[in-house]
Amino acid sequence: MHPPDYLGAAHPRLALYLPHRPNGLLQLVDAPSAQALTAANSNHWRKILTLLAKIASPDVDDWRRFRDEDLFRQTALCFAPRLADTARWHWIGGKDNLQRFSDLHHRARALAESPDVFIDPDNRLLLTPYPDYRQLSNAQVNHIRLALKEEGFYYP
Repeated sequence: MHPPDYLGAAHPRLALYLPHRPNGLLQLVDAPSAQALTAANSNHWRKILTLLAKIASPDVDDWRRFRDEDLFRQTALCFAPRLADTARWHWIGGKDNLQRFSDLHHRARALAESPDVFIDPDNRLLLTPYPDYRQLSNAQVNHIRLALKEEGFYYP
């Protein structure tokens, strides 16, 4: 049996593409939960889910509740190197991970305030360092939120 390539909402507002799968993925597919994913894995996954929540949460101050209650209702984790057709926006985390998407054509431009973060509004594509606190700071998260807000990401 092949491990699943996807975890989360059927039509996510934001899909985060990562090169590796968490432990216990098969048990999470039918009922994804940030708490269950974190419990079955290391602190590394808690950090990833926290950064995903901080970026995807419609309310910047409500990211904790969003992570714990709504994360997988509005976002998804993808592990295959192809963009999900049903996702509104795509976030590829990490340069090495981006290289896996060999047929991806984009015109992403660096954010002035965060030159390691790129956005392609036409293709609804966000390219960042790997989603870890050491590589993706709170300041960068704020710059990403501002850029996504300008593109209407937080509005229906």
